[in-house]
Amino acid sequence: MNTTSRANMCNCFASRQAARYLTRLYERYLAPVALTSTQFTILLLVDEEPGIPMRELSEAMVMDRTSLVRALKPMQRDGLIDIAASPADARQNVMSLTADGRQRLEQALPLWQQAQHEFEGEFGREPAEETRKLLLKIGQPG
Repeated sequence: MNTTSRANMCNCFASRQAARYLTRLYERYLAPVALTSTQFTILLLVDEEPGIPMRELSEAMVMDRTSLVRALKPMQRDGLIDIAASPADARQNVMSLTADGRQRLEQALPLWQQAQHEFEGEFGREPAEETRKLLLKIGQPG
């Protein structure tokens, strides 16, 4: 593709192209444990904050609630995540990992680390870290 193309001047196009590349890379590594990159991240975030409310998980994932619910359904069906009413507010759902969810996360972590190493090996550790910091800043504006 022509490097002066209008698409190549578009921040959205560049970020989506990079996201698709990264998704393929990480999901190739996560395939043996039957997790998508989104599912892996959900398991990681719920493990770090057991009982996380749906609203907070949605904000952390920068996903609307409907998309998050669609992502959670197969995880709940497969026994990886428990979703229950909050003891503090029955109108609010909270999530926690099941024993199977914690085990799957433990199986996935070394595979995720391999994906991290491949990416850093291809692009360099410092550029990868700087890119990650910038992307996290973009994902959490204001």
